[in-house]
Amino acid sequence: MEVPVTVRNRAGIHTRPAATIVKLASKFQSEVFLCNDGFEVNAKSIIGVMTLTAEQGAILTLKVEGPDEEIAAKEIGELFENSFNE
Repeated sequence: MEVPVTVRNRAGIHTRPAATIVKLASKFQSEVFLCNDGFEVNAKSIIGVMTLTAEQGAILTLKVEGPDEEIAAKEIGELFENSFNE
């Protein structure tokens, strides 16, 4: 399952949003990846998510595959929609 997500917060994906993404993605059994400009990282890895350097307005691809992929994609997508609750 692939879903586009937009980075909405002003500061982009910095330490706090990255940690929030990893914490949420780690709740799921599914494999979760984020892609930006052809670069794909494991969304359960803080180092991986930090290397995305995604700024405000960046459109990423959220890739989720596994038994709970639908709920994982929904919840992670909502996290982006809500600007990482910042």
